Amino acid sequence: MEPNAIADDLVLRRDEGPVALLTLNRPKALNALNQPLLQRLAERLRELAVDSNVRVVVLTGSGEKAFVAGADIAEMADYDVATAQHFALAGQNVLNHIATLGKPMIAAVNGFALGGGCELMLACDFAIASQRAKFGLPEVTLGVIPGFGGTQRLARLIGRHNALRWILTGDVHGADEALRLGLVTQLVEPEQLLPVALEIAQRIATRGPLAMLAAKQVVDQGWDVPLADGLRKEAAAFGKLFRTQDQKEGMAAFMQKRPAKFTGN
Repeated sequence: MEPNAIADDLVLRRDEGPVALLTLNRPKALNALNQPLLQRLAERLRELAVDSNVRVVVLTGSGEKAFVAGADIAEMADYDVATAQHFALAGQNVLNHIATLGKPMIAAVNGFALGGGCELMLACDFAIASQRAKFGLPEVTLGVIPGFGGTQRLARLIGRHNALRWILTGDVHGADEALRLGLVTQLVEPEQLLPVALEIAQRIATRGPLAMLAAKQVVDQGWDVPLADGLRKEAAAFGKLFRTQDQKEGMAAFMQKRPAKFTGN
């Protein structure tokens, strides 16, 4: 926990060298996303965006039951049309900030990732999950649809038919199914979740930060464009990295058989 963090902070932050661990902290509500939690998460993301000491972020939920069990239904129940649209746009803005943070963000899914929690995971660069984790977009069981990007990101990740099956049934799925469909990249025993996620984050943090940013941008920009356009974007980004000090350091270190010391310049 950072020196100024307090136990009731809605989003705890703990730095381990170049890795920041963010913990969504509403355990009694299964970390459900309400407006104060979204606002605090947005503040944390702004902190991280300008913190040059942090190169990778791990996002998890407090407690043993939930990553995020969804948006806060008690808060949403009496929304009118305008308030509901504003809430959806606010959530989308926070998740878009995660997706475009400029630093890799890993979701460490420790329990239920339902509704807004599943959408939050989808906005991260990749996810590692506990064997006990559960996933789903059950909004239709409440008479609504996903509002924080779930209809868009899930279809892009697992395809239209699989996404519509999840969204239209509202079913909850186990960790094995999430792994099979590619929502998560690895399953681990619950007690190993954070150690594994943090170890991967520490390894990523040794890589060139400008190269990682360029890689994220090219993957995202080429996701739904013709292959030829994506390849042009890749070649352009590849070339631009050759004017950086990190490229010179990385290749010199390789030839000198020593670890590279990247500075982000």
